[in-house]
Amino acid sequence: MEKKVRRQQEEGARWVLVLCEILKGGALAGVAALLGLALCAALISGGVLRENWIPGMGPAVCALGSLLGGLYAVGRIHSRTLPTGLGVGAVLFLLLLAAGLMAFPGAGPGRGTAGVLCASLCGGALAGILGGLTGKKRRR
Repeated sequence: MEKKVRRQQEEGARWVLVLCEILKGGALAGVAALLGLALCAALISGGVLRENWIPGMGPAVCALGSLLGGLYAVGRIHSRTLPTGLGVGAVLFLLLLAAGLMAFPGAGPGRGTAGVLCASLCGGALAGILGGLTGKKRRR
């Protein structure tokens, strides 16, 4: 009986650690997305990029940020890589949605958020797939 309780406690502690790593990966993805957007703004101001590329920059930077944060989280967890990457993408989307709602009260779900959601989830899923390919050799 005591072993069963101990195993459940260890499994619960493991889930807490996994969720903390997913949140850290989401925070890293958010910082990477903000830095990427700042870089894009500087490149547009400098005349390197054209202004008609602006609508595609948001989802592209979100995908890259989610990929970076997802690779961090997947590298730390080493198991269940696809759900981990998707979790990081979801955390990034929720962070960006919350920041958008705080900055612009009229903004909300349904106003261009579908592209950002898809890009965040795709970047996280790509991180999960790429993270699952490295370092594992299966025995037959």
